[in-house]
Amino acid sequence: MTTPQQQLDAWIDAHFDEEVKFLQELIRVPTDTPPGNNAPHAERTADLLAGMGLTAERHAVPEAEVKAAGLESVTNLIVRRRYSDGGKTIALNAHGDVVPPGEGWTHDPYGGEIEGGKIYGRASAVSKCDIASFTYAIRALESLGAPLKGGVELHVTYDEEFGGEVGPAWLLDKGLTKPDLMIAAGFSYQVVVAHNGCLQLEVTVHGDMAHAAIPDSGTDALQGATHILNALYRLNADYLKVRSNVEGITHPYLNVGLIQGGTNTNVIPGKVILKLDRRMIPEEDPAEVEASLRRTIEQAAASFNPPRGGKVIRVEVKRMLLCRAMKPLASNAPLVQAIQKHGQEVFGQAIPALGTPLYTDVRLYVERGIPGVIYGAGPRTVRESNAKRADEHLVLDDLRRATKVVARTLLDLLGPA
Repeated sequence: MTTPQQQLDAWIDAHFDEEVKFLQELIRVPTDTPPGNNAPHAERTADLLAGMGLTAERHAVPEAEVKAAGLESVTNLIVRRRYSDGGKTIALNAHGDVVPPGEGWTHDPYGGEIEGGKIYGRASAVSKCDIASFTYAIRALESLGAPLKGGVELHVTYDEEFGGEVGPAWLLDKGLTKPDLMIAAGFSYQVVVAHNGCLQLEVTVHGDMAHAAIPDSGTDALQGATHILNALYRLNADYLKVRSNVEGITHPYLNVGLIQGGTNTNVIPGKVILKLDRRMIPEEDPAEVEASLRRTIEQAAASFNPPRGGKVIRVEVKRMLLCRAMKPLASNAPLVQAIQKHGQEVFGQAIPALGTPLYTDVRLYVERGIPGVIYGAGPRTVRESNAKRADEHLVLDDLRRATKVVARTLLDLLGPA
């Protein structure tokens, strides 16, 4: 006699070609963020889900809120499957937005090409793959025809890259969902229970533009910005001494990822903009981190010496993003235990519970008291999948096995005793 778990596995194997085609269709609709015109992908996803008998509620975020968040269009989706009263509701969240493909691809970033047992394309690994894995896990669960308690929701959201405020946060704050537990898109070889926070600041350095032939007649904003940059980067030596107690997370880190400024080659720059990213370990207080960075910037600006008679530099600091760290809630234990048990059975190896230096949408659920974990289809590390790099890809066998683990986990939590 076959067990329910074996029946789930068999259904997923029998429908795996369909799952892969579904993922290819998701990859073929671009969701580059920026610019963040993501409503067309939501419409296509909802249509594809409808073809499987899964009705998706379309929740369009008002244009003004979307624009304020720096995007162009967002429609979030919720598929609700209610089985009976008395059980828990489990949400499965995957985001459809992704960074632009960039250069260096040898495969079409929107092609969903398959080669060597891998599927290539932007968001193939992060995280359109888990729109597919979660969808087919739900379908496999329902194929059993077994009495189920509680319910499951599929959340497809479109604001992970810009912080989630018009994605999961918007759905939660509008009262459109309040699950008891949740699983967010992740990788297959570990279940993530905590992650770093992230603070992003925009620093504008104002100097005094002048002709390059008479540089002393102005104040070089780029030299001022360089002085501030050096002060910021010196902080990383101190951050190396701050260690997290969460396995998988090491220390804080600061990076300046974008520099813009200047007018022309023969002009002393009058304005330079720096955009910095500060990763915060779970033990840090975001307010203290931000206050400390602002002090460092102010002190560096004050210590910069302009040319004789030149103007002092003026600095403006604006917060772009604040994502708090995800701290594990003890009540996530049923999720962790089920994923670890079935992950070991399906993958043939232990699935550790770890932290990650990334930040994700799942924190938005956890901040509101909803226990969550990060688990889905993908390799052991971000680097292996080329996520956010050229030739992002996913090993199809990881997609197949992760779908089985999620389906088995749902059965554990929603199925008959």
